[in-house]
Amino acid sequence: MLVFERKNQLSDWARQEKSTGRTIGFVPTMGALHRGHLSLVSRAGMDNDLVICSIFVNPIQFNNPQDLKKYPRTPERDLRLLREAGCTAVFCPSGTEMYPGPVTTTYDFGQLDKVMEGRFREGHFNGVAIVVNELLDVVGPDRAYFGQKDFQQLQIVKALARKEHPGTEIIGCPTVSEDDGLALSSRNARLSEQARREAPCIYRALQMARDSYPHTPIGEIKKQLARYIETSPQLKLEYFDIVWADSLMPVERPDPSRQVVGCIAAYAGKVRLIDNLAFNS
Repeated sequence: MLVFERKNQLSDWARQEKSTGRTIGFVPTMGALHRGHLSLVSRAGMDNDLVICSIFVNPIQFNNPQDLKKYPRTPERDLRLLREAGCTAVFCPSGTEMYPGPVTTTYDFGQLDKVMEGRFREGHFNGVAIVVNELLDVVGPDRAYFGQKDFQQLQIVKALARKEHPGTEIIGCPTVSEDDGLALSSRNARLSEQARREAPCIYRALQMARDSYPHTPIGEIKKQLARYIETSPQLKLEYFDIVWADSLMPVERPDPSRQVVGCIAAYAGKVRLIDNLAFNS
């Protein structure tokens, strides 16, 4: 497995490989890898000749400096897991390599980045878009893979790629969860023992909401979910929205012809977790 730290070295290598007709699948990560990340690497390996993974904790997508400081970093373990998973190459840039100068780019995604996470994490998605755009420029992949747990991020990345990288197909892959329903996340490592026991209530709440849709009014579903979350001393609901999958706008009246997704953010102890669940296929 090759390891690159410089953008130009990776770009030169990737271009050379593509010139021979090989296809490249790309998996961007912030490290602290788990089975969810590795499932993306596996999918990329099935679809492509080569798999490139990046490990970079992107500072400009953290609106809370303490969150950035506490984000888990396990570089040696990550490289070992990627090698065992059959990854072809890994990109591990420094902050100055990624951003040698001031970052001033601003993207307009309409309402996609204004709702849900956008209400609570100002500037987050602009930071995501900047780093994803830069990584796609460097790698030039045929396909890039993102987990559906970050559903809003996935929709924004798709919008970015349509505009800036039409030659790259963005593929959303199913969320990987623990047996008790807790979505895998690098942040789970920070959960206290008690918070970890209660965190699966987040997914169970989504299941209850899905089962109530569409025969229960939207407002009542949201109240029921909030009451259920409140029964757990370790959990604090930040938001729960039922939205159209394509636009992320709130659902007011059910439409069986459109896909609906329930999206949630909640604190388990001091750790902020997100998840989502499709309400119809």
